[in-house]
This record gives sequence, C-alpha cells and structure tokens, in this order.
Amino acid sequence: MGRILAIDYGNKRVGIAVTDALQLIANPLETVHAKDVLSFLKGYLQREPVDAFVVGMPRNLMGNPTDATQHVVGFVRKLQKEFPATPVHTVDERFTSRMAQQAMLAGGLKKKDRQDKGTVDRVSAAIILQSYLESRTI
Repeated sequence: MGRILAIDYGNKRVGIAVTDALQLIANPLETVHAKDVLSFLKGYLQREPVDAFVVGMPRNLMGNPTDATQHVVGFVRKLQKEFPATPVHTVDERFTSRMAQQAMLAGGLKKKDRQDKGTVDRVSAAIILQSYLESRTI
C-alpha cells in the first residue's frame, strides 16, 4: 500500500504532508518553494509509492472560489499531467491555516516557531490530509 500525499499549494510556498504506510495518520513532511514542488514530488515518488494526491482547494466563507482558487486549479492540472497514473483529490481547505495555528499553540510550539509560515503550511497540509482520511471512513 502506498502513501497519500497532501499539498497545501500557495504561490510562494507549498506545504506537504504524507500518511504513514497504512494510510491512517497524516504527518507534516516538508515546505518547498512553489516553483520546486513538481521536482520535489518526482523525487519523492521515486523513493516512496504514492497512491493518491490530496490538494487543498481554497474557498471563501460562502464556499465560493477565491482569488487563489485559479492558481490551485492550474496546479492540479499540472499535477494530473505530470503524474497521470496517480489520482488527485481536492479538499475544502477553509480554516486550515487557523486550525494549524491553534494546533501548534496547543502543541506547545514556541512563538517563533508558530510564526514560521513554512511550519504553518506543513501543518495545514497535514490537517487537509487528516480531513481527507476522515472523510473516507464515513
């Protein structure tokens, strides 16, 4: 069984999270620059089997697309083109950054670490992935 890899895509930074081999638990993995994300994923897929990608889709409070949505849709197309054999799922990512901040605070991270946007992106990707995992079991 391969892992499931989640992506919190941003124009500057991309947070990446991955499941354990049994696809039960989401763990933050890495933050990479947006221009380097496809090459990072190619390298990762050479080392580890990946069954699916999960990409956070930005929505506003009403559930409508945001300014960032078009960038994520473009990225999803590139991902599907680059890895045609790997399914890509999208998940509503509303409130994930706020939830990431709260999780880091509850986890006892120092203020300096909580302010690191790369850490927030990785934790947000893990929250997106955990949300996807939970939705599969319902």
